[in-house]
Amino acid sequence: MLTGAGCSTDSGIPDYRDESGQWRRRQPVTHQEFLAAPVVRQRYWARSMVGWPKFQHAAPNLAHRILADLEQAGYVGCLVTQNVDGLHQEAGQDKLIEIHGNIGQVVCMACGEQSARARLQQRLEELNPRFRGLAAPLAPDGDADFLPEDLSGFAIPGCEHCGGVLKPDVVFFGDNIPRPRVAAAMAALEQAAALLVVGSSLMVYSGFRFCQQAKALGKPIAVVNRGVTRADHLLDLKLEHSCAEILAATSAALTLTGPCQLC
Repeated sequence: MLTGAGCSTDSGIPDYRDESGQWRRRQPVTHQEFLAAPVVRQRYWARSMVGWPKFQHAAPNLAHRILADLEQAGYVGCLVTQNVDGLHQEAGQDKLIEIHGNIGQVVCMACGEQSARARLQQRLEELNPRFRGLAAPLAPDGDADFLPEDLSGFAIPGCEHCGGVLKPDVVFFGDNIPRPRVAAAMAALEQAAALLVVGSSLMVYSGFRFCQQAKALGKPIAVVNRGVTRADHLLDLKLEHSCAEILAATSAALTLTGPCQLC
């Protein structure tokens, strides 16, 4: 099982692309830009500070809860997600690989110390009171569609351990997914009877590679996603409908047994 941003849109978190696979908004910051330019980090953390309160309160939707139920009932062996919102985990998904990380954590690029994003929010608000309470539309990665005109006074806290640069503990564009995560996901795919993709256009290679591998292994591939995907030529089945609607129909058809979060 592989999920993408379309799985979280019903939780109020927008996705990156439209149904034709094109970007809906400015492309996310790259790993290289973030590390190279202080002004890029200022812009990122200002947007993140404004968007975080709304993002932090996003809750799992029906799609997340059904997938957790399907795992509990033995229909989902492992769920690999491209999402960084932590909602699968919150819904009760146990066999979960977050290949792009979890935005609820930050990491120091100097010493590797990890800390909670919620703690960083407190520090950001203390240092930048004029940005506190601002509202803007939520963007996919916990930041906001908000571009402040003057960032000259925006202060970014350093690592509380060594003072180094802090970055969300997620894989930015231009960075590589840690090899152990890829290996674990590929191992899970080898054990699976088929690959089901839910809510991803697969335009990013980190997700598309699993369809390539499934095809090489001779495993059926099904996708639930509105609009085109990069893997359309590889699919055995494609359903262009709401993730929650298709998963609910699947759950009903399988007549789940045992405790069910939907009941």
